[in-house]
Amino acid sequence: MALPPLENRPCGGRYGDIVQAIGNTPLVELKRLSPKPGVRIWAKMESANPTGSVKDRVARAMVEDAEERGLIGPGQTILEPTSGNTGISLAMICARKGYDLEVVMPANVTPERTQLLEMYGARITYSPGDQGSNGAVAMAVRMADENPSRYHMPYQYGNQANPDAHYNGTAKEILDELDGEVAAFVAGLGTGGTLMGHARRFKEELGDAVKIVAAEPMQGEPVQGLRSLDDGFIPPIIDLSVLDRKIFVTNRDAVIWTRKLLAEEGVFAGVSSGAIARVAVRIAGEIDEGNVVFVICDDGWKYLSSGVYTKPVDEIADLESTLFW
Repeated sequence: MALPPLENRPCGGRYGDIVQAIGNTPLVELKRLSPKPGVRIWAKMESANPTGSVKDRVARAMVEDAEERGLIGPGQTILEPTSGNTGISLAMICARKGYDLEVVMPANVTPERTQLLEMYGARITYSPGDQGSNGAVAMAVRMADENPSRYHMPYQYGNQANPDAHYNGTAKEILDELDGEVAAFVAGLGTGGTLMGHARRFKEELGDAVKIVAAEPMQGEPVQGLRSLDDGFIPPIIDLSVLDRKIFVTNRDAVIWTRKLLAEEGVFAGVSSGAIARVAVRIAGEIDEGNVVFVICDDGWKYLSSGVYTKPVDEIADLESTLFW
């Protein structure tokens, strides 16, 4: 399979401010993880975005869409439920654009996420930790409904700007870099934006030649950033009909493969990326040739206090605690 020559672009471009620097992230081949000579595994390094996660794209798209449509009024506060990354991305963008931000977040998140939000000036309201991200969503929706004049809630779970950020950005970048040759794309089942945006773009351009695969946690498995649809909340932007497959992953998968990414490829990623990598390698083992692409959702800095990179796997893989929300 002939591909354009690899290009080294060390500068990464020149931008007028930090918000403009979102996107155009590296696509890196992970040769040690490929099970077959004819299959190439590529990681889209969304950890290279300004706050270290793919959610920079989504936050920018939602805020700019609201601005264009006149949805953010004078004196309003932007309100959003989050398990961390979207809130951090919104906090950076709101600080840059001059908006107040309040996030609703499970009380048992890692302290790095709280610290980053506070550093960017966001106000935090905590939802019950044992209810996870579903509890944060329910609380934020209630707050917005009770005081609509005070809050504008972009609501990443139901905002079309979320998948559009990937349709117009991430997916196009992947197609450009691989000259339109993508056999399979793997992403985690979270808000649904990454899966839906890529699926729409890839299916429009490649049809059935590309397979769209979701990595979904088994019910009750709290893999940070991912959700089980069996837990009772299906984000409105998700259309399951565009998926070719769903493959279940566990906390143990996430921990082991997060460490494999670091040890074998030097990729310092968050735990959801480990779960997604596990599925990408499985898909790569099922085809004879082609490019398998998956998304590195975020970097590992927000997870250091969890011990996910250093503690014995058996000590942390089965905990429903602060580690993975």
